[in-house]
This record gives sequence, structure tokens and C-alpha cells, in this order.
Amino acid sequence: MDRTTRDIPARDSADPLCQLTLEQLRRRTSVKWRTYPEDVLPLWVAEMDVPLAEPVARALTDAVALGDTGYPAGTAYAEALAGFARKRWGWDGPAVERTAIVPDVMLGVVEMIKLVSGPDDPVVVNCPVYPPFYQFVRSMGRPVVEAPLGEDGRIDFTALEKAFQEVTRTTGRSAVRPVYLLCSPHNPTGAVHTAAELAEVARLSRTYGVRVVADEIHAPIVAADVTFVPYLSVPGAEDGLSLMSASKAWNLAGLKAALAVAGPGAAGDLARLPEEVSHGPSHLGIIAHTAALREGGDWLDALLAGLDANRRLLDRLLAEHLPTVRRTPAQGTYLAWLDCRALGLGDDPAEVFLHRGRVALNSGLPFGTGGAGFVRMNLATSPELITEAVRRMTTATA
Repeated sequence: MDRTTRDIPARDSADPLCQLTLEQLRRRTSVKWRTYPEDVLPLWVAEMDVPLAEPVARALTDAVALGDTGYPAGTAYAEALAGFARKRWGWDGPAVERTAIVPDVMLGVVEMIKLVSGPDDPVVVNCPVYPPFYQFVRSMGRPVVEAPLGEDGRIDFTALEKAFQEVTRTTGRSAVRPVYLLCSPHNPTGAVHTAAELAEVARLSRTYGVRVVADEIHAPIVAADVTFVPYLSVPGAEDGLSLMSASKAWNLAGLKAALAVAGPGAAGDLARLPEEVSHGPSHLGIIAHTAALREGGDWLDALLAGLDANRRLLDRLLAEHLPTVRRTPAQGTYLAWLDCRALGLGDDPAEVFLHRGRVALNSGLPFGTGGAGFVRMNLATSPELITEAVRRMTTATA
């Protein structure tokens, strides 16, 4: 790939995104690297092409050496999150007594929805949005009501209020308890909601009697000039519930663990969480996530700098090779939401890029209304692989 990467600026040697070769990555057995044949370059599912942060690797190695592989116990994970939130976001909100461990964020979302709504109550989502929002909610037998994002990829409050009006309208049942499943930062557009936006979410939810459950798994991953605002930190969000995890920021999807966090007004709801839910997280997962939050700050900072550089690189490559493709400016996540409609490749350009270019991206279609003609690209990889991916995409459109 020397011919296509000669103009890539040198990176800091501490950048985790530049420390593994393609040969090393292809030895991995996770879904990102085993779903497609070896001639396909995978920039799709949300796994990062990074080595494990040293504090996390050390904590796991020490646990294995000790044989510490039993059942999880204690509040170390919640305490670590509280310290991280205080340092990174200036927020004292995740009080240990208002947290609970859950297997992962999406299973936690399911449990939170069960706590605050009934079996047939609707769930509002902002589309296009992370496909499991549809999959998990519908598997519960709950109807999904879409409130489309604006053209800028941010919350459209007119659409949101209309959806709230729809789900609270009389349906023949005496008590409807709708839920708004908030994605913050938003996947796939990368929007990091402002304090003002989140306060408006809280105001509308209280006005219409809609409970808010926030998926904040990407919270630590923001651009250099952006600050993440926890939903539970804004006025009016006291009865909200949040799901947080170190999973995305430190690439720990295979080490299952997450935390449910309740606002002061939702503490009673969280207290009703069935005890068996806490049996789902992995003890090693909790050890890994705790170490990441406590000691992985320097590694995270290096990663965030690398992601900022990758966003700039992608913008330059698109301008040079695919100028009609538009990227929604992402303030958070390590994902790029690409508008490929001007290429004339139909509703599912990811299929074209895969079969003609041998590069795997996420199709926009499963993200719901507004996803046709879009693809999602994973930027948590080396600049060389991003450059090669754009080269292949360009070839596929020729």
C-alpha cells in the first residue's frame, strides 16, 4: 500500500491506531475480522484496530495469574465511573448507590425499558440510529416510533415533540408509559448533544410523560474541541436512566460489563431491577472496565488524538477522490456517516463497495428512515487502511 499512503502525515508513536499491522489484525478471531473473506477490508462493525491498553492488560493478567475468575462482587466499577465522570465531565452524578451492573449496554437498555414501561408501550427513537435499537425493542414486542433527525444529523425537536404527542395519544388503554431511547453521542451521525439540547429533551419528556433511557456508551469518545454532557446532569432529567460502559472507548466488547445509572427520581425504579440481571456481567469484564476508567486516561487521550487525525484524513481523501460523498461532521464516536446518494449507487451503496471494491462498510438501511443511500465507516483503524478503503471505494464507483 506504499503507493497509496505516501502522503499520510507521520503520527505520534503512542497512537494506538498505528500500532498493529494488517497481518496482525487478520489473526484476530472476532466478528470484524472473520465475517468476510481475507480479500475484504473490514471497516464496519464497532471494533477498534488497537492493542489492549496496558493498564487493562495488566489487570487481566494479574487476575488470571491469581485465578480470580469467579463471580463479580463489589462497587469498584461504579466507583471508577464516578471518578472518571468527575475528572472528564465535571459531573458528580453517578452516585454508587444509584448504579447497577448489567451484562452490556443493550441488555441494560432492555431491562430499563421493562422497569419504566409496560409490555405494549411504545419506544421513540431518533432515526437513522444504531440498528439494535430496533432489533432489541421489537424483540420485546414493543412498537418503535421514529422521530427523524434533522438534515444536520442532530435532534429535530419538532419531530421529537410530534412523536411524543403520538405515543401519548389515547389508544384505548388507561395508562400508556412510553419511553424515549436516546442515543448520546448519536450513532451513526456522531452528534454530541449540547446541554441546551438535552435540557429540551428533559422538558419535552416531562411535558408528555415520556421516560428517557439514554445509551451513552460512546460518551468518552469526543473530538478535541467537544465536551460530552451526561443526560442525567441537565435540569429536569432527574427521572432518567442511563447506560454507560468502558466498552467502546477501550475496545472491550468481548469483556462484558456495563452500568445502569439512575437519576435521583429514578432510584426507586432501578431498585426494582431483578437480582439475576447482575449475574450477567463477566467478573473479568468488570476488572477490565474498572482498570480502563481508573488508569486508562493517557491511552484514551492518545486514541482521541488519532481519531481526530483520521477524521481530517478522511475529509481530505473524500475531497480528492470522492468529492460528491458528504460526511456528517462527527463530534463523537469513531464512526463516519457518509452520504453516498450523489454517486448513483442506489439505496445500498455498501453492497456496491463490498462486491466491486472489496471493502466492508455498514449499510445505512438497517439504521431506519433516513439511512437509504448512506454507509457507516469505522475510523478506528490505521490511516493506511482508511486510505486503502477510500481507494477501493473510488475504484468501485468507476
